Amino acid sequence: MKLIEIENKENYNKLVKAQAGSQFLQSWEWGDFLMESDELVHRYALWNEQGTYDTVFSLIQKPLGLGFSYYYLSRADLGHDKKEIQFIFDEIKKIGRNEKVVFLRFEPLSKFKIADWKAKITKTIDVQPSQTLILDLRKSEDELLQDMHQKTRYNIRLADKKGVEVMAVAHQDIDKEFENFWNLMRITKERDAFRIHDREHYREMLKIGFIKLYLAKYNDQVLAAAIVSFFGDTATYIHGASSSEMRSLMAPYLLQWEMIKAAKGRGCRYYDFYGIDENKWPGVTRFKLGFGGDRKIYPGTYDLRFNKFGYCIYKFLRALRRSRLFKK
Repeated sequence: MKLIEIENKENYNKLVKAQAGSQFLQSWEWGDFLMESDELVHRYALWNEQGTYDTVFSLIQKPLGLGFSYYYLSRADLGHDKKEIQFIFDEIKKIGRNEKVVFLRFEPLSKFKIADWKAKITKTIDVQPSQTLILDLRKSEDELLQDMHQKTRYNIRLADKKGVEVMAVAHQDIDKEFENFWNLMRITKERDAFRIHDREHYREMLKIGFIKLYLAKYNDQVLAAAIVSFFGDTATYIHGASSSEMRSLMAPYLLQWEMIKAAKGRGCRYYDFYGIDENKWPGVTRFKLGFGGDRKIYPGTYDLRFNKFGYCIYKFLRALRRSRLFKK
């Protein structure tokens, strides 16, 4: 086996898209987007003993201060067995040795037994949502509608009947429509107590070619908005927002349905709602579950320590910072 750094965008994305359930978080473009935040990106593929690429991933290097950093490996297939996973871990540790990397934070796609790794690996707070809902877009539109909750189907038809219109914003029109999206994000934050990114985060994200902005309008008033990724075989509903006005028109329901149809029309196999949690986001989760689909539970987020002392300091400082934020 050999871990090979991939330096060509087209070759790298081709390998990522070849994996079932393509993760936009692993795309070359998403890595470039993260580098705008002073994070470094290293892209690798595992060349296996059969002479093929077995897995491919982006390794995000995040600063900790004083020249130290950690690696973040988001939603990637780490290999088919413990031997492959151990090889990847060992190689990543070698890569980070000269970079003063304290630990690797990773989120495996498939089952992961922490007991197999003894004391080197610990479970930590999830970065990406630990559960999601995925629609199988190989079904017909009629089948997708039939699988929905009755109330969801009703709300979609109601919004359509009342004259709500859904549009995909062309990239050349983003500047004109972005403020509508941003205003709805701020409204949603205040109404539902959601945490959101700063304005420029979304603005820069929408410069990525496969990420699109959708709006639902009624008489030229924007009632709902969403950012969705179309990457490989998967469309991912990343962010959504809605107005507190004219909620009886059910614009978010028609918006979702039109994005689902758009994903199907693009040849996507899956539509990922990108996060559900009945305890943290009860209203949003209830809304998403109404569209049917299959619940997917990820193993979670783990830390593999390279520097035990450095990791202990990191944990202490993180706990201190979180306690201060909680007091505020």
